Amino acid sequence: MDRFMALSALLVTLVSLRYYQGSQSQYSSEPSWNHAHATFYGGSDATGTMGGACGYGDLYSQGYGTNSTALSTVLFENGTACGRCYEIKCSNANQWCNPGNLSVLVTATNFCPPNDSLPNDNGGWCNVPRKHFDMSQPVFSKIAYWRAGIVPVLYRRVPCYKQGGINFTINPWFNLVLVSNVGGVGDISAVSVEGYGTGWISMKRNWGQNWECDTVLVGQSLSFQVTTGDGKQVTSHDVAPSDWQFGQTFSGNQFS
Repeated sequence: MDRFMALSALLVTLVSLRYYQGSQSQYSSEPSWNHAHATFYGGSDATGTMGGACGYGDLYSQGYGTNSTALSTVLFENGTACGRCYEIKCSNANQWCNPGNLSVLVTATNFCPPNDSLPNDNGGWCNVPRKHFDMSQPVFSKIAYWRAGIVPVLYRRVPCYKQGGINFTINPWFNLVLVSNVGGVGDISAVSVEGYGTGWISMKRNWGQNWECDTVLVGQSLSFQVTTGDGKQVTSHDVAPSDWQFGQTFSGNQFS
């Protein structure tokens, strides 16, 4: 039985790796590794990474866990990068890199603000024009010794693989909808909502991945259409019933 379970686990790993490697070709704009630096924040349990400029709130309940990172201004792109996934590995810092040249997969969930009062190479790690990842401490510790503080890294965009469907959380304040757990390229370029008989209504990005609608749709079933940065769309019809309540989260379809 132990040999059978071990063989089954090996087969699952090989299939997953084959799928992961084959999916890299869709990122032809970033086919190779890019240079950046990485630090960490949020404490050893990553509690300090909750919330953030992308609006995801509790990263555990949203499915991101501790595999998260904040991005410097150049990478954050005023919030359009929220939800993107990256593969990151320590580079050219043998005294600080963990053995094995391991890489980690992270999702962009926060913004690392610049500190113009400090030099770019001494504390102003997220200043323009630096490309920088401020990772959760648990995931940083997988690639480098935490006492290093900052290490050079290599990074590249990779597909986002998420469990379950895209989540739509109807915010109690204003008419905001938080869109999270997005697969595919991960980032969002447009969101539309449709009530009962209203036709599709374009929503506006309020902040992070919180999208705003000026039309009152209380008492109507809601459908959502999400467009990602590569132009692909996923439509979730009647994902929220007509008796939806503010604060509820509904799961729709997902990018394949």
